[in-house]
Amino acid sequence: MNDEQLLRYSRHLLLEEIDVAGQEKLLASHAVIIGAGGLGSAAAPYLAAAGIGKLTLVDHDQVDLTNLQRQVMHSHKTIGQNKAVSGKQFLEQLNSTIELIAVEERASAKLLNPLLPTAQIVLDCTDNYATRQLINLACVEHRLPLVSGAALRFDGQVNVFDIRSPESPCYACIFSPEEQFEETNCASMGVFAPLVGIIGSIQAAQALQLLIGFGDSLIGRMLLWNALTTQIDEIRLKRNPECSVCGNRH
Repeated sequence: MNDEQLLRYSRHLLLEEIDVAGQEKLLASHAVIIGAGGLGSAAAPYLAAAGIGKLTLVDHDQVDLTNLQRQVMHSHKTIGQNKAVSGKQFLEQLNSTIELIAVEERASAKLLNPLLPTAQIVLDCTDNYATRQLINLACVEHRLPLVSGAALRFDGQVNVFDIRSPESPCYACIFSPEEQFEETNCASMGVFAPLVGIIGSIQAAQALQLLIGFGDSLIGRMLLWNALTTQIDEIRLKRNPECSVCGNRH
């Protein structure tokens, strides 16, 4: 690290769990964030500020006035603009020393298969069940850790799925791809503005832990946050050996 980096990241360097070696791991890492809406608006700035060397934002959607209640990477000036592009502009103001890439596409196998081999971690910040399954499948195939977040109304959850760990389930172990779920989203159900910030920030924290290698991540656990009761709960998760996605890949 150069003198500017030593000063910029000095508060990380003071933490013995991170120190110079951990910060250098971050600077050499590539994180892919899929979804530049509410969750992505919290996760991406903290990863950028923390010194992720390369950050790719993937989103096909455009900024809408209703997004501004919670999606803090966007503003009135970027209404109508692609969310990944708007997010990249925000992050450039936050940390211009890292590499930022905006991908103006919907997540698909065609997009993810060449992209993920260049990454060390993926954050699922989407709100679509089919897309979540697709991202999980790609992460299992490319053996990448996946930090998954969800937020709706006053309830949020965070999971870490890491195919490299024999104890870790994947997303499909918990939510079967064969099951049909009724899609619910913020447009029809509403969402408490700070909730996406809380969940997205936890996603960023989990990603940093996994990349540096300290502490106990949420592998095998689902963290639940209820903003009405200000209560945190935890559910233990087990890998499904018969899972159609990861069953024969561990």
